[in-house]
Amino acid sequence: MRNLIRRANTLLNYHEPGEFFAALALRLYLAPVFWMAGTRKLNDMDSTTAWFGNADWGLGLPLPALLAWLATLTEVLGAMLLFIGLGVRWISIPLMITMLVAGLAVHWQNGWLAIASGSGLFATERTIEATEKLSRAKSILREHGNIDWLTEQGNFVVLNNGIEFAATYFVMLLALLYLGSGKAGADYWINRRYHLGL
Repeated sequence: MRNLIRRANTLLNYHEPGEFFAALALRLYLAPVFWMAGTRKLNDMDSTTAWFGNADWGLGLPLPALLAWLATLTEVLGAMLLFIGLGVRWISIPLMITMLVAGLAVHWQNGWLAIASGSGLFATERTIEATEKLSRAKSILREHGNIDWLTEQGNFVVLNNGIEFAATYFVMLLALLYLGSGKAGADYWINRRYHLGL
């Protein structure tokens, strides 16, 4: 049994494919996430700035124009750098800060779950009530609407807007902070050419 475990661990200790694919997978997953978030903000900076500054219906942060531009440009530039694998460790830091601020300022009060669930470890009174309302809404649609047509591309959910996604992206960026771009990134090839220690 011990030899079997040792052989299995030997297979897992072969790092060559992991060094190529692990960081690449993280980068290619996160790049479109930040691109969509950043360009959505960029397309309507007036509304983004208002949301950052307004305490009644937004975040109520100080210096809203500065913070809105910093968050937006960090996401857009971060997406591009992650995609090509350039400055991955450096861009991971401001992206992690952005996720930390988003998690605490936007999502924290909603609990963990991004999508409301009525059961499970992270279900709260809020998510249980949301799923009960969703069930009632589906009943109304079955009775008075064409629910098959409405749900042919997917099911209805209630967006709980908890910290789940922000925390997940933070952890993925933390991994990239230590992994770097991997062998499929520009950092690796620049470092190989110029010995910069990226």
